[in-house]
Amino acid sequence: MSTTDTRRPLDGQAVGLMLLLCLIWSLQQILLKATAQDFSPTLQLALRSGIAAVLVWLYMRFKGERLTLASGIWQPGLLVGVLFALEFVMVGQAVRYTTAGHVVVFLYSAPVFAALGLHLKLPEERLAPLQWFGIALAFGGIAVAFLGQAAQSQGQTSVLGDALALGGALAWGLTTVAIRTTALSSLPATQTLLYQLAVGFVLLGIASVWMGQTTFHSSWPVWASLAFNAVAVCFFSFLVWFSLLRTYLASRLGVFSFLTPILGVVLGAWLLDEPVEPNFALGALLVLAGIVLVSGYRWLVRYLPARKS
Repeated sequence: MSTTDTRRPLDGQAVGLMLLLCLIWSLQQILLKATAQDFSPTLQLALRSGIAAVLVWLYMRFKGERLTLASGIWQPGLLVGVLFALEFVMVGQAVRYTTAGHVVVFLYSAPVFAALGLHLKLPEERLAPLQWFGIALAFGGIAVAFLGQAAQSQGQTSVLGDALALGGALAWGLTTVAIRTTALSSLPATQTLLYQLAVGFVLLGIASVWMGQTTFHSSWPVWASLAFNAVAVCFFSFLVWFSLLRTYLASRLGVFSFLTPILGVVLGAWLLDEPVEPNFALGALLVLAGIVLVSGYRWLVRYLPARKS
């Protein structure tokens, strides 16, 4: 019997945890944006990566797990660390030029880029016609959001900020491809996460100094944001996510993760008074629909026949 056969459909506990994770993931950009004046986003992302790396290392020690540095392992580990740093350099700059809602929607288009890369690299990841339609829908939504943004003048948003967030999504998608197509795919998730966090800490720290993004004015919102991003996002949420993937069907969990961009837009409008332009709302809906078709394809083809029967 295959490994996937032993994984369970979602129960109440899994649904509750996924809702919590989506809320946590949507809040990270909100807090980066809210504290940007007092705490440079790139510096905050560097420090949260360093703190989370220490926590993951301590967790590995507690579990009796050691970091693998063998040849053929550390090279792709370094690669995913570089891509992780590149992703968040772009996110750190994106929140300076556009709204948190825009950042979270464009950033979570990453599954589209990952699907394209895996289609080229792995035979078992070939895209079905419905998934190609989803990719076209997602890119159409991106075009609608960008073209509408270029035609309007919004004080809180810019094409540059949106483009940086989309660049972060591309780096995230390439990270997924690198993990799936190298020796990292056979490692425990904690080791891959540690590679990303440790290398990301070093490179993001260098980038923050090089770009002059080193502002830090101590206050309780600043410390709360750093603690939340390091402990709740980079440590707790990722470990819970990996634990859920080992227990439940990945396709069902993935469908729930699509709530993150929606929550990001809603929370940005509520907590930060960010505008939700009509063209962006339409583009975001198209992007989300495309992501559902691409990433939720296996779930859809199983669920729809079951409904018909």
